[in-house]
Amino acid sequence: MKTYLSIVYILFILVLSCKSANSYSDEQIKRLETLIESKSYTIESDWARPQVTYAMQQVLNSGILPPGSGSGAISLIGNANFLTISGDSINAYLPYFGERQMPTGYGGSDSAIQLKGKLKDYTFEIEKNNSYLILFDAQNETENFNISIVLFPNRKSEIRVNSASRFPISYSGEVLSVKTNKTTI
Repeated sequence: MKTYLSIVYILFILVLSCKSANSYSDEQIKRLETLIESKSYTIESDWARPQVTYAMQQVLNSGILPPGSGSGAISLIGNANFLTISGDSINAYLPYFGERQMPTGYGGSDSAIQLKGKLKDYTFEIEKNNSYLILFDAQNETENFNISIVLFPNRKSEIRVNSASRFPISYSGEVLSVKTNKTTI
């Protein structure tokens, strides 16, 4: 599964990366490397990109999503969302837009992806364009998630979340240092 995710994200990086490896400064590259090695960072996303299905298209056509949102991207600007890695722990709240493949509980609870606990199988590798591909597993009370993150030296980030009970979703945003909670890279 991780090999599949690696291949998907390598293709994803090639398509979405607007800058070549030579366009990042040595300082940006070094700061990202230090941040990754510290395992202490937060990602705040500006866009959610759900898998577009017929049901999702119906929701998009209803006009209930934020202004500027379309079939491929939903604006998260002004909405709470984060994914924080601190050592071997994760704390995340990511709004979920998409189809559930099976019910996970009763009570009409928030359908966001909420994680708080330990990471499993955390690995990272540097890519040709000086970005980092980070892979790990996490779980909440009812679901297991495979998460892939790509961090670029210019602070841009891409998160992809897979679960057996939801359609995949990805998020794009910015990585911040946990210590200062500011854009330090």
